[in-house]
Amino acid sequence: MNILTNVTSTALWHEVVCTAEQSCSVALKEEIESYLVFLLMRYINKPEVVKQIIALDFLQSLERPSAQREAALCEVGDKCLLLAGLFPSIAKSRLVRVSYFVNLGQAAYFGISKKNNDLYDHLSHQFVLLMDILQSIRQYTKTFPDLLPLDAYELWNDTGSQRALSALKQYTQHSQGIPIMINPQKI
Repeated sequence: MNILTNVTSTALWHEVVCTAEQSCSVALKEEIESYLVFLLMRYINKPEVVKQIIALDFLQSLERPSAQREAALCEVGDKCLLLAGLFPSIAKSRLVRVSYFVNLGQAAYFGISKKNNDLYDHLSHQFVLLMDILQSIRQYTKTFPDLLPLDAYELWNDTGSQRALSALKQYTQHSQGIPIMINPQKI
């Protein structure tokens, strides 16, 4: 167990994200890492995020004038990333899969991308990786992951999540089973 020692909220969130990156064996570009840190800081005191109807927000944002559309779509992408990463159980309570938030979030970020390789293009294409990083923040232990076997399989099959695949491998290591992806074209 790591003890977080930084005193400012920015430094603390940066340490949390860096620890999660290490847990996922990835290193984000500084721009993406900073975005994730500030995303967590922006929403830490906004618990109402989990109660909002994201699809309605998405549709309403598309009807806004272009100046407001970008901010609204960014907010939708951010909320989807937080829900998929930190609160995936909300998907079950809403009778949807986590991939619902992934697809909606990717579409929102892609919708405000101005060109290839800009920030929102990266957020759209790295959405699953960022979700994995956020989910690793909430991981209980290495021997008992917070993803149950069927949840891990569904998430891996729907999104290609490497963290979900790792959880599946942990569950099947003694039986030496190998998961098979049903929808490889989606990845």
